[in-house]
Amino acid sequence: MLAPKARWNIGNADEALVEELVRELQLDPLVARILVLRDIRSVSEAGQFMQGGVDHFHDPYLLDGMLPAVERIRKALHNNEFIRVYGDYDADGVSSTSLMAHLLTGLGANFDTYIPHRIREGYGLNRTAMDLAKEQGVQLLITVDTGISALQEIAYCQEIGLDVIVTDHHEPPEILPDALAVINPKKPGCPYPYKLLAGVGVAFKLAHALLERFPEELLEFAALGTVADLMPLTGENRLLVKMGLARMQDSSYVGFRSLIGVSGIERKEITAGHIGFSLAPKINASGRLEAADIAVKLLTTTDEKEAEQIAFELDMLNKERQQIVEDMVQEAFAMAEEQRAKGLDKVIVVAKENWNVGVVGIVASKIVEKFYRPTLVLSIDPQKGMAKGSARSIAGFDLHKALTACKDLLDHYGGHQAAAGMSLETGHLEAFALRLNELAAATLTEQDYVPVLRVDNACNLADVPIASIEGLELLAPFGMGNPSPKFMFTDLGLEDIRTMGKEKQHLKLGLSQVKDEVSCTVEAVGFGKGSLAALIAPSAKLDVLGELSINEWNGVRKPQIIMQDLRIPHKQVFDWRGTGQLHVKLATLTSNLSAGPAAPLRSPGIVLFDEADAVLYQGMAAGIGHTVPYWIVQDTGQLRPANEAANEVAFDELQDVILYTMPRRLDSLKSVLQQATGMMRCYPVFAELGQDSGNTLPSRDMFKMLYGTLQKEKSLQLHDTRMMTSFSKRSGLSLGMIHFILSVFEELEFVVKHDNMVTLSATPAKRDLTSSRLYQHRLHRQEVEAIVMYSSAKELEQWIADNTRINESVVL
Repeated sequence: MLAPKARWNIGNADEALVEELVRELQLDPLVARILVLRDIRSVSEAGQFMQGGVDHFHDPYLLDGMLPAVERIRKALHNNEFIRVYGDYDADGVSSTSLMAHLLTGLGANFDTYIPHRIREGYGLNRTAMDLAKEQGVQLLITVDTGISALQEIAYCQEIGLDVIVTDHHEPPEILPDALAVINPKKPGCPYPYKLLAGVGVAFKLAHALLERFPEELLEFAALGTVADLMPLTGENRLLVKMGLARMQDSSYVGFRSLIGVSGIERKEITAGHIGFSLAPKINASGRLEAADIAVKLLTTTDEKEAEQIAFELDMLNKERQQIVEDMVQEAFAMAEEQRAKGLDKVIVVAKENWNVGVVGIVASKIVEKFYRPTLVLSIDPQKGMAKGSARSIAGFDLHKALTACKDLLDHYGGHQAAAGMSLETGHLEAFALRLNELAAATLTEQDYVPVLRVDNACNLADVPIASIEGLELLAPFGMGNPSPKFMFTDLGLEDIRTMGKEKQHLKLGLSQVKDEVSCTVEAVGFGKGSLAALIAPSAKLDVLGELSINEWNGVRKPQIIMQDLRIPHKQVFDWRGTGQLHVKLATLTSNLSAGPAAPLRSPGIVLFDEADAVLYQGMAAGIGHTVPYWIVQDTGQLRPANEAANEVAFDELQDVILYTMPRRLDSLKSVLQQATGMMRCYPVFAELGQDSGNTLPSRDMFKMLYGTLQKEKSLQLHDTRMMTSFSKRSGLSLGMIHFILSVFEELEFVVKHDNMVTLSATPAKRDLTSSRLYQHRLHRQEVEAIVMYSSAKELEQWIADNTRINESVVL
């Protein structure tokens, strides 16, 4: 078995509607089914989803506050008033600020832009910046992607005679700021039909209203900010991004051309994924490590050389940011483990002095990815006694609502369900973490802590030819709210398994499937899943969940699966018989188990089948690892924990069991397998730690002959090679047979062994040979060997499966 990292939720489509879309729009059935799963309910809706354009945008004046905002800006333009655009330092804020700069430039406005410094000023409006604006003659302040929570700051603007127009998309507080106009589709009572615009989307609507036409020339900015801020690609957002990506392919802005160029992206192939994973991080890097003004400069300059230089600087800043993040992530992971060990495992809150506050949000996302818990990462300023940070959430836990329930502990907070920022006194951190955990405990169930992957369709490999994969592009752009379609393939055979990458961190599988006598093969790639290679047996049957793509190499195009998750629903057997260097294999296995995506998996356990094995094993344990738990099988078939590590682990909870030594009876092997109810993977080694004395059972006459010889000779010196060889020739018994018979005699107390001298007991007890354990072991030896030594890997796997009790508690 191999458990998946997530729950697979397979969507059910209305097949009648699927057929209608196929018939009316001439669509591939795969595309039609996914449209239905995207909540498309009619042919016209489907057509709009794929072919929508300018005519499908809502009237910007449906946004409450738009009319007074437009009137005030036009008045400022007419009177040549000094306007300041006040933005945010993230990619949405930079995009919004740059969009407004191009808009106001085109309108001939007297204006400038201002973005607060993340570390020196923090998020949102602040009094110092307001005073500066007043001193510099600003008469109208337009906020973009910020301002909805700035009640006190905007009240202060009124006091100093500064008009403010707020454009924002974040969750509004109970009391709105008393600005000249507040534009936010989420504002209570706002009739605008689409509520999920990014900050740049709201700015775009303001531009639409001011220009009295659809501002196609500003679409690149709208696309950049919408994707960067993880807004759902539905409704107007989808149209903005789709149209913006088309313009980016031949953008008239030197800033976009330079940014795409330094990212190594072919402009004709740019996707929403390129924005999210390449362009946006470079824009964000300026605000995280320095000031965001440089990114605004990139997106507003008309000088090509300047744009190339800034793009290069942002690329270098992003590389520096990546290293800072990596260092912080390792520290944060360790702190998260410590917090979970204390029982605060519902919401992770980690804080440290002088962490880079510009990247705490990224670190929080990394923790969520590993532990799948709502996470807050804060940087502590020891001089001010304040902690400032960012939060990322999981489905089912509303961060903004949770922070509102903790507002008495917070100095400031803002955000939405999935992401938020906050600051508080360090003295409140402990109470803050405790309350968040209490809120999560009351809100979330155990299942909520297992991520869900939505499956669009369960397919066979034959169902997804290249033509169908190409048809999926009709559904692009993909991102939040419109994820790349995911498909599930079950009962796949394994043709090949290998790792890729400098550190072998990626997994590549060759998969096959036979349906209706037709065989199909496909390659599947799992990025960051290299550690799973050692947990997949060559004979495994796999279920794979992933996205479909086309791999082109040397002019040959083939379907390919990009694996998001995989599972093996049956117990696996890894045939380690006859292979040496167990300590190396075990070290690799332990390392791969600890690299689990959510939490370290349990250590493997070792089984020894006889007390005699333990003596020899202990001499080897240092090379294998003394911390690995091991058990010894008793005559009753029960398992005795043989070291401290085994005392701390329940055998029936082990997922990985190593059958290290040769069982003396098949019954004892069956007993172990039936007790291993949690076992997912079995590793038979069946090593013989002592000298092999052959597998032939001596006859009773052989026992009598050797006993009679001892009566005549009085003693045997086992170290006397000449004597033992001579005796072997005279008796016709091999040296191994002689040693075995003497061991049985010693067990039955017929002889006494001292310093390798064997003599008869003075008063031997009357015992039958069959009462000897060694005799019994040899009696059953051939039966055992037929299974554990001479069976093929496939036969052994089947025997183990037949004799293993299925563990119904393992959820795949």
